[in-house]
Amino acid sequence: RKRVGEKGAGCSLNVTFLFSSVENLSIPGMARNLLKNPSGEDQLEFWELTENGGSQWRVEEMPGDCGYAFCDEAVTKYFVTSFELCMKKQVVDLLAEGFSPDDLDAQPPVTVEDWYSGRSDCGCIYQLSVTLLDENQEVLQGFKPDEVTHTFEDYGPGLRFISFEHGGQDSKFWDGWFGVRVTGSSVTVQV
Repeated sequence: RKRVGEKGAGCSLNVTFLFSSVENLSIPGMARNLLKNPSGEDQLEFWELTENGGSQWRVEEMPGDCGYAFCDEAVTKYFVTSFELCMKKQVVDLLAEGFSPDDLDAQPPVTVEDWYSGRSDCGCIYQLSVTLLDENQEVLQGFKPDEVTHTFEDYGPGLRFISFEHGGQDSKFWDGWFGVRVTGSSVTVQV
């Protein structure tokens, strides 16, 4: 796992690049990324667009206009927001992903990571919300960050789903795609 810290241009939070290089690689004992299409390789497939304001969500090539290079050359695309709020979400069904109820009730660490950046010429607003859900999709524990990496522990038995939602907008209300850029998102469960 690489971590590179860099200050962004006008973002409301410090920009932290986070990327798990084992995103789609399965190694015994190694956690795998449970998010599908975390960097826009398949446009917006697998994502539920919960807010799609302004000029709406879009996928662009790295580094993009007035953008920053990413710390892993394998990541070539990112999602970009507009001048009104854009949010997208995936809910991961852990039983469908092959985890047993016994494994999940043992409360294994659940780690979430996300990369976000603004443009060098326009500020951005970034939002991330991750919730651990039981079989009825009731909240066991939630997270809204000061950082863009978090590990859930001691959340109690009953975990069956994880909801990961992120997005934002630009801070100058410019028409087009000048808002926060997100990519390299990850949700892992270490059993």
